[in-house]
Amino acid sequence: MRAILIGGTGLVGSLLLQKLLNDPVFTHIKLISRRTAGIQSPRLEEVLIDFENEVQFHNEVIPADVLFCCIGTTQKKVRGDKNAYRKIDYDIPVKAAMFAAEKNTGTYVLVSSAGASAASENFYLGLKAATEAAVLEQQIGAIYIMRPSILLGKRNQSRILESVGKAIMQLLSPLLMGNVSKYKAIHANDVAAAMLAASKKTVTGKFICHYKEIEALAGKA
Repeated sequence: MRAILIGGTGLVGSLLLQKLLNDPVFTHIKLISRRTAGIQSPRLEEVLIDFENEVQFHNEVIPADVLFCCIGTTQKKVRGDKNAYRKIDYDIPVKAAMFAAEKNTGTYVLVSSAGASAASENFYLGLKAATEAAVLEQQIGAIYIMRPSILLGKRNQSRILESVGKAIMQLLSPLLMGNVSKYKAIHANDVAAAMLAASKKTVTGKFICHYKEIEALAGKA
């Protein structure tokens, strides 16, 4: 299989990249990124691009069996600039899906967020919902939207508020049942494992995966 990975230096993306490199099923892995992952492998092709250069972006999305999109940013990184936030969390995943559809990519797997809703007054959750809607419009055989809640795992950069949130959610997660179980904290490694498993499925369709579905794909359920 040939895979394209966008956003392979973040928490989920870096774990997914390692899984792809350890899986002999994937003969060619193309990492399209803003900064290098610093990994060498004969099966890995890494290209650093300016995602706002649409021609360059389009050219780098080559025909593949699957395109994984794990890209994302934070309010801190964009200094509260909502336009800059949108360019990363909306423009890149949507353009990637458009280009993937044009190149006849078989499967597209996107990391979104639990709580994504067009009706939400929260900027982040509303933006995630808009991104999902635009991606789901594309003519791709299988589209998987992963909606994890708080991600557990070690990041390269410290996020104090997120660390506090993780600690609280780990305590509360066992109490979240039924419809609110989708908000349980989840290990980033499980999300990466679920994405890998989804890419190997032979079914077509559009799938929204919350906590239970992600854990099932990851082999934890």
